[in-house]
Amino acid sequence: MGDEAWIDKSSVIPIYYQLAKLLEGQIRRGEFQPGEVLPTEMEIAARFEISRMTVRRAIAELVSAGMISTQQGRGTFVARPKLDNIVFELNNFNEEIEQRGLQQKITLVQADIIRANKLLQEKFEIVDSNAKFLYFKTVLSAEDERIACENKYVFYTKSKPILEKELKDPSLPEIIAAHSDYVPIGAKKVLQVSITTEEEAVILGVPPNTPVIVIEQTIYAPDRKPIGWGRSVYRGDRYKLTSYDGWYKKE
Repeated sequence: MGDEAWIDKSSVIPIYYQLAKLLEGQIRRGEFQPGEVLPTEMEIAARFEISRMTVRRAIAELVSAGMISTQQGRGTFVARPKLDNIVFELNNFNEEIEQRGLQQKITLVQADIIRANKLLQEKFEIVDSNAKFLYFKTVLSAEDERIACENKYVFYTKSKPILEKELKDPSLPEIIAAHSDYVPIGAKKVLQVSITTEEEAVILGVPPNTPVIVIEQTIYAPDRKPIGWGRSVYRGDRYKLTSYDGWYKKE
């Protein structure tokens, strides 16, 4: 990592997210090439004087974005861009709204421990109806206007409780990094156009059958089994997604 790389620990932006963006920029500028191994968690933690858990969360974000991959026992590598697929910008909701000069708000509507239903059994590829999951529902707003709602699920691990401060913006990779013994090795995102369900229309304060953008995200463990799943619904009239072929571009 270059000497110019730094993290503002006094910023309101989470340290793990700053690190993810820093690494993302280095990958895009070609400082790390496809197939090249990244520094270890310990090396990155020592370089920035941060915890290894924080590094794990940053790595989880980049894995989720498809920019890096992890191989158990070998390390973390820069993934090769798949030019036949759409790759979305690694901007979280906070940053996206702040770039537009708007005031953003993330409201945690529900946080609960639930048992597997048929949908979760399908998404997590399990048959055990007694399996337990951490469930989070959040509403994303800009200037007091509701823009999106999100539902996220991860396997419940009794020995690894989620701290209250981690519930302010519970991104799926961050929840997994904090609540799992695994570092995610891969992720799949599926985007589709749909219309609001009755519940979604009420939550977003829009008429029934309003067009929405739906993104389903699945996070995978080293054994290739799903360990996290989420469904995000964005108002089609108030939100847009930016994509590009690959992720290598000039800053």
